[in-house]
Amino acid sequence: MEIRHLRLIKAIVEEGSITKAIDKLHLTQSALSHQLKEAEYQLGTKIFLRANKKLVLTKAGEKLYGISNEILDKISETEQEIKQMVFGEYGEIRISTECFSSYHWLPSVLKQFHFVYPNIELKIVTEATQQPVQKLLDNVIDIGIVSDIIKDDRIKYLELFQDEMVMVVSENHSWANKKYVVAEDFINEHLIIHSLPIESVTIHQMLLVPAKVTPRKITPLPLTEASIEMIKADMGVMSMAKWAVLPYLKNSPLKAVKIGKNGLKRKHFIAIRQSKEYPDYFNHFIEFLQTEIHHQWNL
Repeated sequence: MEIRHLRLIKAIVEEGSITKAIDKLHLTQSALSHQLKEAEYQLGTKIFLRANKKLVLTKAGEKLYGISNEILDKISETEQEIKQMVFGEYGEIRISTECFSSYHWLPSVLKQFHFVYPNIELKIVTEATQQPVQKLLDNVIDIGIVSDIIKDDRIKYLELFQDEMVMVVSENHSWANKKYVVAEDFINEHLIIHSLPIESVTIHQMLLVPAKVTPRKITPLPLTEASIEMIKADMGVMSMAKWAVLPYLKNSPLKAVKIGKNGLKRKHFIAIRQSKEYPDYFNHFIEFLQTEIHHQWNL
């Protein structure tokens, strides 16, 4: 018997009818009937019997169907292994973050990884932003980049890097010459944030909530460039990662002010599912991510 005969039997059983098997195998009805007769001739027995207009496996057919699954699965597995040997690993990684600022550095890292592993498809799932842990548990994404650890035995966290948050203000702002700002300084300020909910904003969570301080006004503005223009016009203040704000400080009427006497540091982590067995290329990607981030910023 040939592989095509095994695929034919598997398709008829699993699709439930000759018509559906024809569609799946892209055969004509006469070609399918001819192949089935060939298989039965070589075996010397019937594979299917008709019962109430349906094809039902004979005992010989049941035996053959079981063997077909084993053989075809093994062939598929072997083909995949050979492809990996020749072309490298094939696969997909769905990734998201809880912080929009991460999208400043993430695409360039993904591009570098693609050069090394061209057969691994990397997908940024933006709709999972701000809730990557839940989306990870829901299997919407495979890897989440987070700075806020939620204790859950189903999640494993791997440290990625640490950065510092600063306040971006106009050079005419009263904070411009301050060595650092504290929570109480925000009481009469207009705080511009990237997006709601406010609970996802680092400055709110790490500085303002512990001090029970609420700014005079809070405005979500998802476009960084628009926020920068408002700050230049002295219409508000905004917190940003120090590395992200540096390009905006060049030849610009902006100042970066430290938050708190010792600075406001936050750690970023890679979140993955604890019990899931990831393919080798996931481990390669995580190692690449950690190495590339440290290399880019000389951490």
